[in-house]
Amino acid sequence: MAAREPLLSALKGAVLRMRADRAPCTDASPHLAAVCALLEGALRKGLRQPLWGFGRRDYWHCLEQLHPGEGGSRPSPVSSSLHRASTCTKVLTVQGRGRCFLRSALQGKVLAVAVQQLVQSPRLLEFYDPSSSILGNEELREPFLSLVLVLMEVDFSLDLQNCSFLDESWLLPVCVTYETVPCRALGMVVRYVDGRVVVIEVLPGSQAEVDEVVLAGDVLDEINGCSLRNAYSGQAGTMLQKLKGQPLSLRVLRWQGHDGEVYEPLLPYLEAVKEKEPRFQLQRGPRRWDEGEKQRVQGGRLLYNLQYLGRIGVGMFGGKEVLQKAIPAVLESCSAPWEVLFDVKETEILVQEKASPKVLFRHPYPSVSCVGRCLQTSNVFAFCIVASPGSPGGSTFDCLVFASSSEQECEEIIKRIAAGFKHTEWFV
Repeated sequence: MAAREPLLSALKGAVLRMRADRAPCTDASPHLAAVCALLEGALRKGLRQPLWGFGRRDYWHCLEQLHPGEGGSRPSPVSSSLHRASTCTKVLTVQGRGRCFLRSALQGKVLAVAVQQLVQSPRLLEFYDPSSSILGNEELREPFLSLVLVLMEVDFSLDLQNCSFLDESWLLPVCVTYETVPCRALGMVVRYVDGRVVVIEVLPGSQAEVDEVVLAGDVLDEINGCSLRNAYSGQAGTMLQKLKGQPLSLRVLRWQGHDGEVYEPLLPYLEAVKEKEPRFQLQRGPRRWDEGEKQRVQGGRLLYNLQYLGRIGVGMFGGKEVLQKAIPAVLESCSAPWEVLFDVKETEILVQEKASPKVLFRHPYPSVSCVGRCLQTSNVFAFCIVASPGSPGGSTFDCLVFASSSEQECEEIIKRIAAGFKHTEWFV
């Protein structure tokens, strides 16, 4: 009987394709948007509209009236999903709340329960026309519920906080978390466009440029858990000013979608920015990100491919003067170089094996006494670290030596480590 309804046939094909993948379904899944749109279409189809024009009725108006289900003080999984959708500050429309619920219900595997509660409520079922709806038609209702039950066998791994564009689209942006140390100013210039906070420039030499996460064209979605959806002009700056001197965690929506192209629902906002700022250009990567094999993207960060040449003790003095002797000493030791990934993080330097995720060592900036390079070896640099703090005879220092692919990269790394000193000096 389901073949008489094209919507159910399309949903069946989409569900089977999703289940055939076998891997957990994420926001990047090519089938997710289609399945969600078809579910929405089935829940919306045949909804009777108010006669007196009191606003258009949508499926969320029915869902939000569902009985919580389980008794007692603990909310049921369905009521938890309903509460999440009804209180979400990132959706502003009825359509957005319905979509927020569907994603939460898929994640929690409670959509079938919600649909069953809906069709078992005569009062709510009256909103559906038996002749044109799926839920109101007994012959179509059962196959739809069967498809929802099949969908519950799929494991969903969705970012439920990534919902700021659900009012406009089922297609979701790439979302990253940007965590940074306390700093005087992040160094981002933003524009407010219809409640969105769009980054139009990352200032050279700023903390934001050093961290290499935010790009011009991205949208600031949250600051320390506070939503910037429907933000008023100046709100982001006010929030950052109040949080001055504290660690920051920002959620950033990328201007590039999962396919690498401009995220389509963001286009009207970017065009509005371009009208106000004719020189505005989308930034495709950090300014210091050269093409080639010298850097690797891992976990949203850019890592340097370097050679670790060795380590030598330099005694009780860890100033930059020791580098002129320590670097040649390591080079003359003829030790086999070690291919490593080098990450200049917000609060520390982290080095791991290139061939595996094994971390070789990590040194927070307070333990680093100096950084620099030897004039005779333009692509080799080193930094000294405290090897035995608080020993009876006084602290001793070791010098760690690395080779980069070029003099330019070597200088870049030295400057980034120096910037780490600068941005952490007041809380060390």
